[in-house]
Amino acid sequence: MKEFSFLKKFVRLLADETGAIIKQYYKTDIKIESKEDETPVTIADKKCEEKMRELIMKEFPDHGILGEEFGELNPGAEYKWILDPIDGTKSFICGVPLFGTLIALLKNGEPVMGAINHPVLNEFIIGDNVGAECNGKPVKIKLNGNLSEAVLLTTDHNNVARYRDSSGFDKLTKMVKLYRTWGDCYGYSLLAQGYADIMIDPMMSKWDLAALIPVIRGAGGKISDFYGNDPMKGDSIVASNNLLHPKIIEILNPSKN
Repeated sequence: MKEFSFLKKFVRLLADETGAIIKQYYKTDIKIESKEDETPVTIADKKCEEKMRELIMKEFPDHGILGEEFGELNPGAEYKWILDPIDGTKSFICGVPLFGTLIALLKNGEPVMGAINHPVLNEFIIGDNVGAECNGKPVKIKLNGNLSEAVLLTTDHNNVARYRDSSGFDKLTKMVKLYRTWGDCYGYSLLAQGYADIMIDPMMSKWDLAALIPVIRGAGGKISDFYGNDPMKGDSIVASNNLLHPKIIEILNPSKN
């Protein structure tokens, strides 16, 4: 496997190439299609994933790929890329710049590198479980241990009751200082940079969550599923710092206490 510095440059190349495509279509009159799960998809989503697949297959022909729009390639590979070309397509089509491209590299099923690229905001965040940086500068999660001083984020408030027992989450929203829906991958970017304290998504696909893991861990945070377990084996995310995370899991799951 090629060295870490090369991988960082390659991930940045993927981000730059997809960012250029996204900017061509952002705030333009494009057709919006609906997938089988009723979520929207655009030509920008598809072209971005096609470009990333093309570059990966050229540089790493033996690697696997799992993408939101075009499925899985070479599933048994030791190394696998997991791609979400536009995480936050609803924001994208509404002209809101808080969307991003998610890029993860897994080795034997474990994320070893992840990136969040916000092309309109010109913010590129990358992490490797040990460290994380935004536009080349190290970032760290805020070590706040008080829920009363915490900023809590989620993507869609209604999703909590739709997919989980929401009683604990509703309690949590009343315990924190500020609760907002600055969601999708942007919420995790804010968390990694120390601007927010908690990010919760009650339902996630692998392409939604894989890239977030090395970023949050690299920024010094704790990331799990809704129940405190391995996020790669779940379908939800709770991310925070090491002080708040156990308290949050306990509040979210009152029936287990």
